[in-house]
Amino acid sequence: MQAPTRRTLLAVSFIAALLPGFAGAQPAKPAGEFVPQVGQAGKDVIWVPTPKSLVEKMLKMAELKPGEIVYDLGSGDGITVITAAKQFGATAFGVEYNPDMVELSRRNAQREGVADKAQFIRGDIFATDFSKAHVVTMYLLPFLNLKLRPTILDMKPGTRVVSHAFTMDDWAADQIDSSEGRTAYLWIVPAKVEGTWKMDKGSLELKQKFQEITGLYRTGDGISHRITSTNLRGDQISFSIAGATYTGRVSGPVMQGMMSTKADAPATSWSATLVK
Repeated sequence: MQAPTRRTLLAVSFIAALLPGFAGAQPAKPAGEFVPQVGQAGKDVIWVPTPKSLVEKMLKMAELKPGEIVYDLGSGDGITVITAAKQFGATAFGVEYNPDMVELSRRNAQREGVADKAQFIRGDIFATDFSKAHVVTMYLLPFLNLKLRPTILDMKPGTRVVSHAFTMDDWAADQIDSSEGRTAYLWIVPAKVEGTWKMDKGSLELKQKFQEITGLYRTGDGISHRITSTNLRGDQISFSIAGATYTGRVSGPVMQGMMSTKADAPATSWSATLVK
């Protein structure tokens, strides 16, 4: 058997420090059935189970709805996938490299009566297409989250991503919560809005860093206003220009919505088209 790499050894020591009783007794193995061992080596990380309460917390943070598609990257024993299917009515897929864990997950799904809605793929998370997911869940290490980040940012705006324990470096989470001393992070994939947008009476020049946006509005006669009160959550955008409030939706190269100059004033429609 190949010796563990330095990165694997670091992963073992790092996650072990988070897990009380890591070195304790392992469950007895029933005759003829694989039983996973806490700390067993995988392709990129060791296996450490996620508490059921945190799984439920993560799926609630993602506001998972019946019929939506979930992908769990590095699905282990299948608890997240099975919970998503059984308790939330989702169509859930687990991607797991270890074939024994895949078979164990399939047996667990069968026992829970959700084998038709909880499916498991034996594969590499970096070679699997999960672009149709409404929700992505994972319990990986920071360098793996960072490696996945470009793929996630290219997903459909509004896709929800939840991670157990580990962040996305300088992409700040939209929400942070915890259960049983474990932390979960939620990100919502933002629409791509950086560029110059043509509006009816001027242009909007936007800069973007993940869900954070800044910019200027330039009128036709050259007067500039800095946009304020900005918010970008998935494909939903809002901002203010010189006291007027704009709310709307981003759909590729088009933004459109409603604008109000005062709280009690009637709203009017607005739109913008990306020109560069």
